Amino acid sequence: MRTFGTHGPVNPEDHYVVSRSAELADFINRVKLGRYIVIFAPRQTGKTTFFQWALDALTADQTETYFPIELNFQVYEDYSASDFYTELYESIHEEIKCVFEKRGYVPSETLVQFLENTKLTDHVAMLRFFQEFGAFLEDEKLVLIIDEFDGIPRDAVSGFLNALRTIYVQRSMRECPYSIGIVGVKNITQLNLNRSISPFNIQDEFTLPNFTFEQVRELLAQYTDEIGQTFAPEVIENIHRQTAGQPFLVNRFAQILTEQMDIPKTETITMTHFSQAHVEVREEDNANLTHLMTNIRRDPSYKNILMRIVSYERGVRFNPRKEIISELTTLGVIGKAPDGMCQIVNPIYHDCILQAFKPEVNGLEQDYFTEGNDFLDYLTPTEQINMELLLDNFQNFIARVGYRILQVPETPKEFVGQDLLYAYLDQFVSLIRGAMFLEAQTGRGRMDMIIVHSGHKYIVETKIWEGERIYDAGKKQLSAYLQLERVREGYYVVFDHRAEPEPRVQTETIDGVTIRCYVIPVVQEVPSDRT
Repeated sequence: MRTFGTHGPVNPEDHYVVSRSAELADFINRVKLGRYIVIFAPRQTGKTTFFQWALDALTADQTETYFPIELNFQVYEDYSASDFYTELYESIHEEIKCVFEKRGYVPSETLVQFLENTKLTDHVAMLRFFQEFGAFLEDEKLVLIIDEFDGIPRDAVSGFLNALRTIYVQRSMRECPYSIGIVGVKNITQLNLNRSISPFNIQDEFTLPNFTFEQVRELLAQYTDEIGQTFAPEVIENIHRQTAGQPFLVNRFAQILTEQMDIPKTETITMTHFSQAHVEVREEDNANLTHLMTNIRRDPSYKNILMRIVSYERGVRFNPRKEIISELTTLGVIGKAPDGMCQIVNPIYHDCILQAFKPEVNGLEQDYFTEGNDFLDYLTPTEQINMELLLDNFQNFIARVGYRILQVPETPKEFVGQDLLYAYLDQFVSLIRGAMFLEAQTGRGRMDMIIVHSGHKYIVETKIWEGERIYDAGKKQLSAYLQLERVREGYYVVFDHRAEPEPRVQTETIDGVTIRCYVIPVVQEVPSDRT
């Protein structure tokens, strides 16, 4: 029986796979045009699998003869340049022999002697090797695929890329390599080569996108066709929405639902199951999220820009020439929205970012309630949440603690209100054994928290005050979203950081849905002791 793969390359014999036929056709067409291609995609998006499929397609091509060589630079990072070229040639030599063996060909004695006598010491020797090897290929076209390019030693990068560029621009040298595909986390133009112009400015950039909704449905349908167990349509929709089609996360969701939760195969996988799987994905120490969190924690400046992206309607313009934007894009954390602004690429990352930046203890937990109250007072005997009273208490809590919210550790004061609301609701949901997650359709400047408990869904939207017009527009946005989710009540919490804030609590009915609105003042500075 096949499974959903989350470790390394996948193949159709062992795993359910997304064919990526359109992307593969695009890539193969570029190879046939002789392009030198850079695949840009964050880790665990299926780059290695994609390249292996491309090599298989080129090998099977009956119209033209390609000679594909696959290399991997992952282990070379700490090598000297000279040792790198020595080991590189060993890999090239082995790959050439493998190609001949797979095809059942016996190379000529002259070629065997040439390969045995060749040594690579630097990029010039490599350039000469490709020139001479091209003469042996006759009508075949060498295609060089380099995985994990980021592992190349720093002192070898410039010469290596200059050699490839020389081959590309001097097409008279039998075009060997005819086409090159380079896979790495970084875009080649972002490599620090201590020069004003990249030596590889002839690249053809190829972006490997996340799965579309149709591709997620295609992937899950393979399981259904093979096993017979179905997914409720809203489960498929929510897997795509919560992951934005990120390949590892899509497969991990499916893996939990089909292998770990012991759901009888005769039962449909429902939203109740999805909510349980969602908690598991968010809280587990999986490779994708661990890598993400390790990287965003290493630079304190990431928190400020990420919180600004999610908290303000005006947002942050997507400018890849700014180093921090480029770095976060490379990590797969942010992307470019249709309006040219930055956006967090998926709600699971959004949620994990909030968890990563949230203080373990904010120091105000003991002030959440007045004496004699606790979280269980907001759960009714029928297991429903009294969200109105729960949020009324939060509003009172902010008023009670006053300037002490400015003492919450490691939290910029402009985001402290949202941080506290998230921590407050997260603690409540954990206590009642519910589930809370962020929604994909947040838009810039919105953070929609979805709480699921005992078959009920509660939606809380939070913003930072940016003016009356944006405040009113937010209510309409929330109304439309509630209707989409078939929820009749929603909650709208806006934090007001102005010097003279205007607190509000009001309940409105907009297009048939009820919205409880809060504008909560947030203290900006410690009051002066002077009289």
